[in-house]
Amino acid sequence: MYDVVIVGAGVVGCAIAREISRYKLKSLVLEKENDVCSGTSKANSAIIHAGHDALPETLKGKLNAKANLMFDKLAEELDFHFRRNGSLVLCFDEKDMDKLYELKKRGETNGVPNLQILSGDEVRKMEPNVSDEVVAALYAPTGGIVCPFNLTIALAENANVNGVEFNFNSEVLSITKLEDGFEIKTKDKTIKTKILVNAAGVYGDKLNNMVSEHKFTIIPRKGEYNLFDKYVGNLTDKTLFQLPTKLGKGVLVTPTVDGNLLVGPNAVDIEDKDDVSTTREGLDDIMERASLSVKSLPKGSIITSFSGLRARSEKDDFIIGEAPDVPGFINASSIESPGLTCAPLIGVMVSDIIKDKLKPQPNENFNPKRKGITRFNDLSLEEKKKVIKERPEYGRIVCRCESVTEGEIVDAINRPLGAKDLDGIKRRTRAGAGRCQSGFCISRTMELLHSELNIPPTEITKFGKASKILVGTNKESI
Repeated sequence: MYDVVIVGAGVVGCAIAREISRYKLKSLVLEKENDVCSGTSKANSAIIHAGHDALPETLKGKLNAKANLMFDKLAEELDFHFRRNGSLVLCFDEKDMDKLYELKKRGETNGVPNLQILSGDEVRKMEPNVSDEVVAALYAPTGGIVCPFNLTIALAENANVNGVEFNFNSEVLSITKLEDGFEIKTKDKTIKTKILVNAAGVYGDKLNNMVSEHKFTIIPRKGEYNLFDKYVGNLTDKTLFQLPTKLGKGVLVTPTVDGNLLVGPNAVDIEDKDDVSTTREGLDDIMERASLSVKSLPKGSIITSFSGLRARSEKDDFIIGEAPDVPGFINASSIESPGLTCAPLIGVMVSDIIKDKLKPQPNENFNPKRKGITRFNDLSLEEKKKVIKERPEYGRIVCRCESVTEGEIVDAINRPLGAKDLDGIKRRTRAGAGRCQSGFCISRTMELLHSELNIPPTEITKFGKASKILVGTNKESI
């Protein structure tokens, strides 16, 4: 019997897991995929929103600005990349200035500090590549960018080190309400728990509707993106949003914490909760709309395209709290934008509910600190010499595009909740995330997974399940 089971190892589930690890609770996270950060959390805009967009009466509006201010301390404790680059909401028509002032007023109501209205010339002085069509902008200095992989992995690792168990490839097949909790069935086991937390992303409705008469529906909203080479990563320093108009909400243009440029997303409601395909029409559309924000987008510098799914419900807001008719079943569902920003505060909210119900003792051994993988490319020359002397594998480059070393990949495999597949390596180290998209480094990365995990090369996958890379081997060469 567990005290708490969390379903879903995305950023929200992992934030909740970290918060409850502050207490003496027997806790488990169930994830249907092969790794953390394998759903909505892996494919989004990577924006830490300032908090001026959501309506004040919504949970989004109440949480966003407060959660934004948690990130400086969180990044320091958990050692992940985070930068307050600031954001601009661009206005393209003098007739829309009232909407810009309305957005500023809403942000101030939500608690966003230091909002300013800038003229078009002031915007271009700040960002020289901004389009001449821009007549004004709302500037939010507290806007930020983060790596969603590193954030989610850091939360999960810290939760795990502090006592939370994680089971992967464990899709929930059924939930039965018991007198003293819940019985959960996966393909391999039956689990009992006093408290069940639903952080299952686009499948949150499926779990809720298994046990509660207060039903809701998640409608996956697909968003497509283009990622550009680091050569054009400095096209803009601030995150550029577009003021919503009668033509739609627009798309963003933003740098990433790793130095790339990101453009997107569009918004298309779909039925298939596993459909993360991209379309020529969708990618062309986001490029056309992004060209309204900046003077020139170098299409030849796109290195990859991808899409992600947002867990949007008909309620058009977060669904957080205990189901009214199912004591002990706690939803953290319908978490779409600004869900990445709000995740740490959602973790606190859900932890407080659990704390009130179970009255657990504090975990006196809780350690809020986590040290990330040493980034060889970020070190000074003297630091590089020192680390190579101590660990020679840090002197062997595997990924040329991102200068990722053998030492980093070995560390990624062997740390808490370590990588088990190629995407796991990519998320933790960026090996394969550069210009050639793993064209050079894939074979050596596979060799390291083979040797460190002692698994046959034919069993190595890109992201678990049916994504094996090899169909056979030349036994004489192994």
